[in-house]
Amino acid sequence: MEITPCTTDADYEAWRQVRIAVIPFERTQSLAELRAGDSPDRLLLLAREGGTVVGHGLAQRAESAASGGVIPRVLPEHRRRGVGTALLHRLADHVASLGLPMVRGSVDDEPSLLFAQRFGFAEVNREVEQTYVLASAPDVAPLPDGVEVVTAEDRPELWPGCFETFGREALGGFAVDTPLDVTLERWTRDWLGEPMFLALHDGEVVGCAGLGLDSDNPTRAENSLTAVRGDWRGRGLAIHLKQRTLAWAADHGIAEVYTWTQDGNAAMRSLNTRLGYATTRTGIQVARALPLA
Repeated sequence: MEITPCTTDADYEAWRQVRIAVIPFERTQSLAELRAGDSPDRLLLLAREGGTVVGHGLAQRAESAASGGVIPRVLPEHRRRGVGTALLHRLADHVASLGLPMVRGSVDDEPSLLFAQRFGFAEVNREVEQTYVLASAPDVAPLPDGVEVVTAEDRPELWPGCFETFGREALGGFAVDTPLDVTLERWTRDWLGEPMFLALHDGEVVGCAGLGLDSDNPTRAENSLTAVRGDWRGRGLAIHLKQRTLAWAADHGIAEVYTWTQDGNAAMRSLNTRLGYATTRTGIQVARALPLA
């Protein structure tokens, strides 16, 4: 077995194909998106046996404070041969080299959870996937008085400009065990939907909702961040923004929209259920202290 970093476009495409094969129910970043995320903090690996790609890995500084994220994945037909273990150790070593005391990962099935537990990982967060099937464009609830909606594409200065005010409040509201620690660079690169609808009041962003489009499966999309500033909650703004994204999806040939919501975010889960989303699967985040034994 050979484990090497991704360096060429062919390596990155092979990395993408492993992810698509292992978790076909989620969108995978395009080659351009992966390249845009290149940094010394991030490590992408490919595992090969006899020249054949059998798995991949990712390690980087996590958005949870003082933590690194690791993702070892092995194609089903090549599991139980030590590939995942070898990948996990390489990835954990990289996180340790960044000076971070904790390492995190995500699992979505029983074998993956058992694998993580073997190495001392324990559950710290849980989230559910909810899915909306689009038969037609839904009706869109009216906007509250005094609010207008624009897209980040039309007003590109608004998204980075709202980070210190609206963005930090939105990120601080996540129901997770460790507060999120997101930089302006990652906010601008990783949290912006396409499209991203921004609700404005007196020129300030007070709400957002958008989609992450899937170039590998154009009939599916993921809800990007849906958030409303605290003083604007309870006025129907979140419903309007969410329905607006669903209407846009229907008009652009998307048949299914899915979203992940933390177990502790009862308000958003309830809103999704009211709008017609059905719960489809559960994801578990696990963590442990470094070094990895």
